[in-house]
Amino acid sequence: MADAIHADVAIIGGGIIGLGIAHQLRRLGRSVALIDPWPANGATFAAAGMLAPVSELHYQEEELLELMVESSRLWPAFVGALAGGAHAAGYRTTPTLAVGADAADRRALADLRVVQKAAGLGVEPLALREAREREPLLSPQISCAFDIPTDHQVDPRKLAACLLAELSDHSSDDLSWVTGADNGFAVKALAHRLLWDEGRVSGVELESGTKVFATETVVANGLGAAGLDGLPEGLTLPLRPVYGDILRLRVPDNLQPLVTSTVRGIVRGVPVYIVPRDDGTVVIGATQREDGLSTASNAVSAGGVYQLLRDAQVLVPAVAELELLEATARARPGTPDNAPLLGRVAGTNGDIEGLVVATGFFRHGVLLTPVAARIVGELINGSTDAQWAPFRPDRFTASATGPRNFVPAHARSKESA
Repeated sequence: MADAIHADVAIIGGGIIGLGIAHQLRRLGRSVALIDPWPANGATFAAAGMLAPVSELHYQEEELLELMVESSRLWPAFVGALAGGAHAAGYRTTPTLAVGADAADRRALADLRVVQKAAGLGVEPLALREAREREPLLSPQISCAFDIPTDHQVDPRKLAACLLAELSDHSSDDLSWVTGADNGFAVKALAHRLLWDEGRVSGVELESGTKVFATETVVANGLGAAGLDGLPEGLTLPLRPVYGDILRLRVPDNLQPLVTSTVRGIVRGVPVYIVPRDDGTVVIGATQREDGLSTASNAVSAGGVYQLLRDAQVLVPAVAELELLEATARARPGTPDNAPLLGRVAGTNGDIEGLVVATGFFRHGVLLTPVAARIVGELINGSTDAQWAPFRPDRFTASATGPRNFVPAHARSKESA
């Protein structure tokens, strides 16, 4: 068995949320052990990267809005702190264009705009002529267009590469260096269980048996969080896999640019989006399924691919002339209220020390990365903000009178190095 690893913070999960948290904690002067055998290869690998609090406002999910808007506000500073800046992360501030295919789609977008405007969000109708001046390859048959100037985008794959490069940018002489970890931070292994020491979480045991001891442990491994051994007894993390099919296509030179801004459409009541990338490709997505289709292999749904190409062509007919490069599917961790599980867990005498949960971000993982990183950083630095209490990870096992008190499991005796 390898020697134990020691860090200020152990982060289970190297998706975009875990990477963002690791980057923030390193900026706060903490050493970080990031535990993941395949960083950025889950939902992050497939994500389109739309930063769209306005477009993503859904009925009966208004409580999420404040969190999404706050995170959107943090994005310029978040990417600005990276060595390569916004360009290296594929961060673009071009506005989003929302369009409808037929009269029913026009009514649906108009109804949604009423909700968006009531929430103080900026979305304005565009004349169809003006919309096609902005995006000449839009179909002349679209029924309506709305301008959403504050909905932007980032390239999650580029962003993940930037964050990994930032985390690697230190030496063994630095206090941030974690001995026994690749590049002083990466632990490329699966987490098996949480370690406990006298009622507080003291780190993580890996599947190999190696132990990672840390003052704080962040559980940010998406769907895997619910199956982690050693969670506080009685704590329920009700996560479900929600798959999304996503396509990447190359735009030939004669059609460049296919679109200059993100186009989010509704086609016969079904959403679809087209997101342009800096490298001359586009991303097409919006399927959402819980059919369990070969989930172990991240299988792509043939029906989903057909639907995406069919509906995207209704909005931008030239999609039919693009080269299909990639069809990908990944599971996103959904919760009963579609909001994240973010924060500490209540114990018998206040919150359990040494443990923070950050999972269940569903379709908002990329958008919410900066605010999740900030909230976790504040928690680890000893401060809490009651504004974000509705997202506590123990909210689904709360009693009628308040948060439930969780206790360590039976085997949580003192661990020794």
